[in-house]
Amino acid sequence: MLSMIDNYLSTFSDSFSIAVLMWPLLSLLLTLPFLFALYRRDGWLALSAVFAIYAAILYAIGLICFTLYPLPSGDSGPGITYGIEPILNPLNFVNDISKDGIRAVFQLVFNVVLFVPLGFIAKTLLKLKLPIAFLLALTCTCLIETAQLTGLFGMYPFAFRTFDVDDIICNTLGGSIGWMLGYLVDRLIMEDSTEPPTITHDPKFIRRCVTFWTDAMIIDFCFVIPRIIIFVGTKLLLGDTSDALSTSESVFGQSDLTISQINEIVSMACFVIAFAVVEIIVPWRNDGSTPAGMFYRMSFETKKRSDVYRVIFYSIRSVVIFALLIYLRYLLLPLALFYLIARKMPYDFIPDREQRKSVETYD
Repeated sequence: MLSMIDNYLSTFSDSFSIAVLMWPLLSLLLTLPFLFALYRRDGWLALSAVFAIYAAILYAIGLICFTLYPLPSGDSGPGITYGIEPILNPLNFVNDISKDGIRAVFQLVFNVVLFVPLGFIAKTLLKLKLPIAFLLALTCTCLIETAQLTGLFGMYPFAFRTFDVDDIICNTLGGSIGWMLGYLVDRLIMEDSTEPPTITHDPKFIRRCVTFWTDAMIIDFCFVIPRIIIFVGTKLLLGDTSDALSTSESVFGQSDLTISQINEIVSMACFVIAFAVVEIIVPWRNDGSTPAGMFYRMSFETKKRSDVYRVIFYSIRSVVIFALLIYLRYLLLPLALFYLIARKMPYDFIPDREQRKSVETYD
């Protein structure tokens, strides 16, 4: 079975393989606007909703890629010089099975499974009734098959993939099965509370660690993406990545910078910008909650500070967190021991204005 899947995927082009590599990262980028929209609407985000939205966008992009790629290229071939006849017989799968055997059965099952996630999302995330979910699956598969039949709605003069009525039947069946699975999940698992839990300003050690780790993953994601884009771009432009990394003269002309150096500069700039957004700008505007803090309902501002004291607090905390991200192996244990003894992080000792006034009055 695995070899059959490998053979099936090997029919796709190199450009599609690159698209598959970028697929999860692109999905994460597209997920963020939806998450921010939900957070602005509801004031909080359940962690299950985060994963559900990411999975839905990941699936939508994958569905388009797997049903429309690879696109025709060159001067001849399907979609360029001739079309592919549509298959309108709903019982054609019987002939396919008799001719191709297990491969045809696998293709049939794959077309059903392909739309199961759509039905599951329709029930659990979109909260649609079965008839609406059925129509959604039917509409999506009809759009895909029409795109294949019309050469991507006229982009190519002929059909570059096969329009098959069996695909419509199997896809719609898969969407209905997915809806029923979502119905069972809703019955067996208690739904998330619609009331947001309160944000704590006294987070414990474990919650601090989980939030820090999640924010670090967000920053690292923004740090890694430029490297992948540059790598993929140079591979598409120059072909051989080893030559691309050794010289940029063919792309950038008489330049003293190699692509490797440009990669480093762009990546570091993205790291600094992402750090500033995640650890300074977002929490400053959200009462001390970083992006991960919004999900885990915590704020690192343990007391209300204002004016210069808040600036000092953010400055010291930024230095500590930045150093921790860069020198994690050296600073993690000392900071953990410091917290276990003091029950605070170093920047938590910055006083608020009221404390400062009381000390001055006492003196």
